[in-house]
Amino acid sequence: MNQKNKLACPASMLAAALMALPSSVLAAAPALAADNVFQLGSVVVKGQQSGTLNNEQVMASAEIERYDLNTVGEAVKVLPGVSVSRNSRNEEMVYLRGFDARQVPVFLDGIPLYVPYDGYVDFGRFTTFDLSQIRVAKGAASLLYGPNIMGGSINLVTRKPTREFEGDVRIGYATGNERKAAVNVGTNQGLWYLQAGASWLDADSFPLGRGFHDFRQPVPTDTGKYRENAYRTDKKFSVKIGLTPNATDEYAIGYVNQQGEKGNPAYTGRLNNSRFWQWPYWDKESLYFISSTDIGQDHTLKFRIYHDKYKNRLEFFSDSTYITPHARNLPSIYNDETYGASMELISRAFKNHELHLALHYKDDRHHESEEGSNNPTQKYRDITKSIAFEDLIDLPGAWHMRLGASYEQREAREVYFWPTGKTDATNCLAEVMYDLSPVSQVYASLAYKTRFPTIKDRYSARFGSAQPNPDLQPERAQHMEVGYRGVPWSGGNFEVALFQSNIRNLIQNAVLPLSEAQCGDNNDELCNQAQNIGKARHRGLEISLQQEITRQWSAGLAYSYLDRKNRSDPSVRLTDTPRHRLFAHVSWKPSAQWEVLGTLEAESGRYVSYSSSEPYTRLAGFGILGLKGIWTPRKDISLEAGVRNLTDRNYELADGYPMPGRVWFANAMYRF
Repeated sequence: MNQKNKLACPASMLAAALMALPSSVLAAAPALAADNVFQLGSVVVKGQQSGTLNNEQVMASAEIERYDLNTVGEAVKVLPGVSVSRNSRNEEMVYLRGFDARQVPVFLDGIPLYVPYDGYVDFGRFTTFDLSQIRVAKGAASLLYGPNIMGGSINLVTRKPTREFEGDVRIGYATGNERKAAVNVGTNQGLWYLQAGASWLDADSFPLGRGFHDFRQPVPTDTGKYRENAYRTDKKFSVKIGLTPNATDEYAIGYVNQQGEKGNPAYTGRLNNSRFWQWPYWDKESLYFISSTDIGQDHTLKFRIYHDKYKNRLEFFSDSTYITPHARNLPSIYNDETYGASMELISRAFKNHELHLALHYKDDRHHESEEGSNNPTQKYRDITKSIAFEDLIDLPGAWHMRLGASYEQREAREVYFWPTGKTDATNCLAEVMYDLSPVSQVYASLAYKTRFPTIKDRYSARFGSAQPNPDLQPERAQHMEVGYRGVPWSGGNFEVALFQSNIRNLIQNAVLPLSEAQCGDNNDELCNQAQNIGKARHRGLEISLQQEITRQWSAGLAYSYLDRKNRSDPSVRLTDTPRHRLFAHVSWKPSAQWEVLGTLEAESGRYVSYSSSEPYTRLAGFGILGLKGIWTPRKDISLEAGVRNLTDRNYELADGYPMPGRVWFANAMYRF
């Protein structure tokens, strides 16, 4: 079962990039000051020699607080190219230019956080209170992140204190008995520093939008004003200790403990498809070490070593009382862990070059069991390795280039029942940039990226309806992008990007002939198998504008156009992403102490999977208004109150799963 990926990185891509006329830059947020940013947690740092601008979008903590974005899913969706969906498991799913979380992994200070079994994460479980930045990279994302960044990457960067004693405290309350409390404290003593944080986000439910009950027939559980079984609790504790023995070297140990629980609101659409689920725990724990050591004047050596644990418990009930267990399903328990390490060597020994060489090793282990069952625990283990190379080159004049390549390998070392397998992949990228001015740049990029199939992709029998496929090969995408980023006029930041991604070997379900089907005892029914049979194309436009209009007024917008096509079978739609999406804001500051902030989130509608007889349904577009006032009586105190979904709009991101209606909130923060 040892299979090689025969398609390597096309040499023509690199040659084409060398000849390409640069005309783009990834749309990105304005540059962020280094204060309170844990720079070791950033995978891509501007080179000491190279004059290239950073090719990642940056969402700073100040912006996250300003828009009252409590979770990572809420935060990233205000960026161009990003949309959010919900699934039947009440999970917040992020799509980046049409690529989902399996193809766009999430990292914490460069440490991968995705669940070993299926590659997903619930972005609604990751809170933002202890972050300094969220960094989002798209098609030409740096290969230094490691494997599986076919569609990009999302890196959550924590804080680093800059003063002897600093921190903040915040509290808040919102409709649905939503409560939050968070505290961050830090000290920097020169030779060493300490950063710690604790947060609590809890809600009993959320209000349903105006008109929800007018067309819901039947409404299986939600007969009142609030969504039932929509409770959630997320507690988080983080601590980081760092040593800075000199001006260049740094060593840090970080620990993060997340503890969550949630209910799964029942389906409220036309189908008889209600699930009565609850998660009594959804916990994640990460311990990691990061270091940076200068070797002479021209070389730097970095290490990341980590251990990540994830466990959850899913309970099934027979009805909306959530008392009687479901007759056919026993509680499902996941107990996963990951061991990993990476090493990066940076060399500036050659004039006008900054060379990066990175090695990655990741050991994923998945244990799955059913409480009360006689079935043995299902154990799986994957080993993933990679080597990556990138070179940042300063060319004559205002030209710059970035070239990169990587080789990756994944091997199934342990499988519960089916045979093990091995596969590999090659990635590469090329980017050419031209500085129009010190603050403006155009560029063009080509990238060839892959994503390894997960344990679930290869081995899940889907409750007897599917036949595993250990020989699944990596999905592959070729990205092309052009654009501009910079300050074209006074008070304005403008970014625009045009992109296209061609995807091959896309993993999709195929129906097996009865002669080949091995779906337990269900061979008289349909038997599916995940296969590399898909081809798709994603293309679009992204625009971002931030403008200071006067001393009192400012405004901004982030617009995305995304056109996805299934080239293998155009009749099969690619779902869960809108074609048009807009986030806009306007700010009025009548004085130094007061600010009024208005926001608009709008989508044109999206197609979602529906039923076998009617495969797709189109959800209506929507526009959601937000408004809040901020009073800052002193520099260290902020008080605010506002409303989300001002018009109480009833809307959905997935069929049968309504989003919150009008929500009133109030927050207070003290900084020291």
